[in-house]
Amino acid sequence: MDPHAVTELTALEALYGPANERSLLKVRRDLDGPSRAFIAASPFCVLSTRGADGRLHGSPRGDAPGFVAVLSDTELALPDRRGNNRIDALRDIIADPHVALLFLIPGVGETLRVGGTARITTDPMLRAALAHGGREPATVLRIAVEEVFMQCSRAVVRAGLWGERRPPPGAPTAGQLLASATGGKVDAASYDAELPGRVRETLY
Repeated sequence: MDPHAVTELTALEALYGPANERSLLKVRRDLDGPSRAFIAASPFCVLSTRGADGRLHGSPRGDAPGFVAVLSDTELALPDRRGNNRIDALRDIIADPHVALLFLIPGVGETLRVGGTARITTDPMLRAALAHGGREPATVLRIAVEEVFMQCSRAVVRAGLWGERRPPPGAPTAGQLLASATGGKVDAASYDAELPGRVRETLY
């Protein structure tokens, strides 16, 4: 048994202190303009699911930018492209519809986290709309969005994942994401100007 294990919430919170106010304000229950733009520019995400036995799975999903379609302010469509037919994530969703998505954009430090519930559909119109090269996905996940927020760039910067920061055209900045999520309580231009220095100073 680990004598240093942290098992109580109060003990955990004492180790870290209070959360930054902006990190609490940035959580949305729907997809605003910058969130939509981030998803449209993203060619890759990780889909997290939980099975009937409680085991968790993280599955990579990728295609051309915008392969995850925004159906409305509160719904996404994720095509299930051809794989090895283990369909772990789909089996999980049958047992437990709760899912989480982590969107990444090459060259961008920030990531976008989306949580919600999913259902599997064979809707012919949706499958046709999400076809690639004439090949339709066998199924599509319709994800009801319950939580959306930006994750700061520290993890990506520490990992040196992209090297030099090279956001593609159309990708929203961290400041734009925060300004929209907080209803203008954050000034986008000022936040973006200060961000590189703040990240360097608070990596560790």
